[in-house]
Amino acid sequence: MDGKSRQDASPARPHATPEQAHARMDRLMALGIVAQHDIAGRLGLNITDLTCLGFVLEAEGAGTAATAGELARRANLTTGAITGVITRLERAGYVRRQSDPADRRRVRVAAEPAAAARLFEVYGPNYQRFAALFAEYGPDEIAVLADWFERATELMATSLDEVRGGSGPA
Repeated sequence: MDGKSRQDASPARPHATPEQAHARMDRLMALGIVAQHDIAGRLGLNITDLTCLGFVLEAEGAGTAATAGELARRANLTTGAITGVITRLERAGYVRRQSDPADRRRVRVAAEPAAAARLFEVYGPNYQRFAALFAEYGPDEIAVLADWFERATELMATSLDEVRGGSGPA
């Protein structure tokens, strides 16, 4: 590529049918699930605990605090089960409980300062590889990818609601 990034060029992308794209997405999602299980094990967590820790870090990244109730809702857990998740995350040194100053009955869950660093040790190389992959795409292509991810996330949330509510296909 003579030193130019792909953003500077107008590369031809290989043709793919919607069916081929769907099959590739399925492979990526399946591999992602396997990777999440392995990452959770490497961090001394189970997949549910890792998922909830991700929700805590996502909330903090958005400038808000995760509550136990919100974690329970997002992970489709009972309040009793989320208490166990938070306890395990606390014991592992990833989070701490805080009383909500606006409502003492509500528990906020905050990440310990070193938690993000511990996760980045494991996720960092993968994030760097994805950043390099995204760098191969031009701004218009990135806009399409970002739109697709956002819309696909909405579709996945709808599917999850159907599965959880039992209204989807059996």
